[in-house]
Amino acid sequence: MAMTPHSPLASNLTARERILVIYTGGTIGMQQHADGLAPGGDFANRMATALSQLPLTQQQSLPSYKVISYAKLIDSSAATPLTWQQLARDINDQLTAYAGFVIIHGTDTLSWTAASLAYQLQGLDRPVVITGSMLPLESQGSDALDNLHGALQFAAKPVLQEVAIYFARQLLRGVRAIKQHSEAANAFASPNYPLLGERVGDDFIYYPSRGLGLQQRGAPRFELPDYNLVNQGEIVRIPLWPGISAWQLDAWLSDSRVNGALLQLWGAGNLPDDPSLLDVLARASGEGKLLAAISQCPQGSVHLGAYAAGYGLSDAGVLAGDDMTPEAAFTKLAHLLAQPLALEDQRQLFLTSLVGER
Repeated sequence: MAMTPHSPLASNLTARERILVIYTGGTIGMQQHADGLAPGGDFANRMATALSQLPLTQQQSLPSYKVISYAKLIDSSAATPLTWQQLARDINDQLTAYAGFVIIHGTDTLSWTAASLAYQLQGLDRPVVITGSMLPLESQGSDALDNLHGALQFAAKPVLQEVAIYFARQLLRGVRAIKQHSEAANAFASPNYPLLGERVGDDFIYYPSRGLGLQQRGAPRFELPDYNLVNQGEIVRIPLWPGISAWQLDAWLSDSRVNGALLQLWGAGNLPDDPSLLDVLARASGEGKLLAAISQCPQGSVHLGAYAAGYGLSDAGVLAGDDMTPEAAFTKLAHLLAQPLALEDQRQLFLTSLVGER
C-alpha cells in the first residue's frame, strides 16, 4: 500500500477519532486513458477536492479521515478471494487506530467483498462502510460525491458495528446486498432485509434495532483464515437451466479440485425430475464436498422438499441457504472451507446465522 496525506479536516483530532479510507480502485477513481477508463491515482487529493464542493455546513460535519491507496488499483471485476483477505487483514492491523473504515471499491463485485468481510470480521465493534459510484468522481452528474459523503458519515457512527454498503442514500447490510442494476445510480438492493439506515434530507439516520451491534456485543473475534485455499476454483456456482443433465452437473462436482458448490435452484428449491441429478449430488456430498442451495429468485427463501420437485435434496446432503444472497452463500462456503474444520462442523456453521446473513 502507498500512503497518502490525510485529509486537511484531520486538524487536531487523535488517530482514534479518525476514519481510515482504503482506496482499491473502481469506477469512482477512474480517469480517461487511451484505451478507455482505467483506475486513476492521487485519490486522496481528488477526494478532498470533491468534498470541498459540499456546502460549508456539510463540510464542517464531516469526520476527520486518512486515505491509503493500494499500490495496484483494480477494476473490481479482477477481485479474488485474496482481495477480500487483504482488506480484512489490513482492517485488522489498523483496527485500534481508527474509529471506523471506508472502503472505496468498484461496483461489479462490491457486494461480494462486503459479504466476505462480514464473515472475516465477525464480532466487529465499529463501522466498516463500503462504497463506490456508477460514474467517475470528476464526471458531470456523478454520484461519487454523495456516496463518499454518506459513507464517511455512517463510518463515524460508533453504534454501527458491522460491514455495510452505502450507496444512493441507503445503508445496506453488506451480507444482505446484491447489485441489481448495471447502470442506475441506485445499483444496490437488500431484497430480504430492511435498510440499516438512510439519508433523509441532510441527516444520516441509522436504525439500531436492525443492526448487529445489539446482537454481537464484546471484543472482536475476527476469523482470518488463509483464502489461498479457496482461490483456485475450489468452489463452483451452478445455476440450473431447463434441460440440465446429470453428466453436466457431474462434470463440475466430480472434479477432485472442487470442495464445495452453490446450487441456484428454481422457486422455493426445485430441480428437474431426474433421479440421476440427485445421485450426482449425493455422491459429491458423500465425498465430503460442502453443497448448499439457494433460489434463483432474488426475493424469498428456499424450502427444500416443500414441493415434490425438490424432494430428496436434503437427503442428498444439500444444505438450505434459506433467503441468502448468492454473494452471502458463496462467500460463506469459501470462508468455512478455508478453515481446518470437520465437514459436520462446516455444515452446522453454514446453517447458523453468523453475521445476520440468514
